[in-house]
Amino acid sequence: MTAVPNPLRVLSISTLFPNAARPGFGLFVARQTQALARRGDVTMLVINPIAIAPPPFDRFINSPEELALPSSTRDWGVEVQYPRFITIPRFGVRWNPARIASALLPLARRRHAEHPFDAVDAQFFYPDGPAAARIARALDLPLSIKARGSDIHLWGGKTFAREQMLTAARQADGLLAVSEALRQDMIALGMPAEKIAVHYTGLDTELFHPRPRAQARERLSDLVPADGPLIVSAGNLIPLKGQHLVIEALGALPDTRLVLAGQGPEDAALRAQASRLGLADRIVFAGNLQPSRLADLLSAADVMALPSEREGLANVWVEALACGTPLVITDVGGAREVVRQPAAGRIVERSAQAIAQAIGDILAAPPSQSDVAAEAARFSWSTNAAELAAHFARIAARG
Repeated sequence: MTAVPNPLRVLSISTLFPNAARPGFGLFVARQTQALARRGDVTMLVINPIAIAPPPFDRFINSPEELALPSSTRDWGVEVQYPRFITIPRFGVRWNPARIASALLPLARRRHAEHPFDAVDAQFFYPDGPAAARIARALDLPLSIKARGSDIHLWGGKTFAREQMLTAARQADGLLAVSEALRQDMIALGMPAEKIAVHYTGLDTELFHPRPRAQARERLSDLVPADGPLIVSAGNLIPLKGQHLVIEALGALPDTRLVLAGQGPEDAALRAQASRLGLADRIVFAGNLQPSRLADLLSAADVMALPSEREGLANVWVEALACGTPLVITDVGGAREVVRQPAAGRIVERSAQAIAQAIGDILAAPPSQSDVAAEAARFSWSTNAAELAAHFARIAARG
């Protein structure tokens, strides 16, 4: 880290941030934060608000691990605070921005008085954005909000959330989108076009790079076969990711194996589907993997298929390409900004038949790992951090 005489100080509010209770949640935000911290020209205080429900609702959202979280830690190169706010599951979402702001403001005021911040940052548009807007207004600080995909596509479709998001967007001094496609969606929602810049995801190039497939499979002998076609679908096991369509497509791909990397509420339903279709012996449910194991798995695969219903620009798209593995994905979010050449894979309609056809085409004429990896060469966390630091400098100057 380079020493800088007067680094910018940013107060970053992020409901998407890994902690001891959810270590794999929001890793992309943590990696961005870590890369920014390593530069030395921006220092951050991250506030990761923890939702707490009163009885009898607490059993629906509060795990013992979450209740045991400390008030603060120092992770990913920054200080992270974990204040609690009270909510009611499902019914309280419209009031969560106000509740978060109310819970965070005393801490924000105290830290601002001790060592003034230059800007307030929100890492997701709802509920983070409206909450951060309240805090920025109270502290008379410039505001930045980043959109990542489902915050726009899901919450933007709900009147109570959209109104709060648009109010926050009008207040903000700068907005970020993870893809040009998402930027256009934000404009269509009513956000000011002149404020929105595209800020692509980063990539850990030391971790995600092509490994010889045979060697990667040997290291993962507990998960994958030594030979034969292999598909990986990496993502949370939830309906919008579309793993059920990949399982259905597998039925049309003889002698092909599938590894599902991720966890989620659809686990049991997907296992039942695999058994019902007679495919259970060709599917491995790997659960959440450590980054090094995921990098090996992506290198071991012939195709990474993720037919999402919606995305901004999924990190795993870029990670798979960097490992030399072509994609089969749907035309959502920034898909066309990632799959720009045939070597990068195929963009397909969201159906099992289309997925099977695209996978079969790739398996019949596979691109080289080096040609696929070249499609990810423009992504890195250092580039991401440099662009973010420049963005914060512009925001602070407007204040």
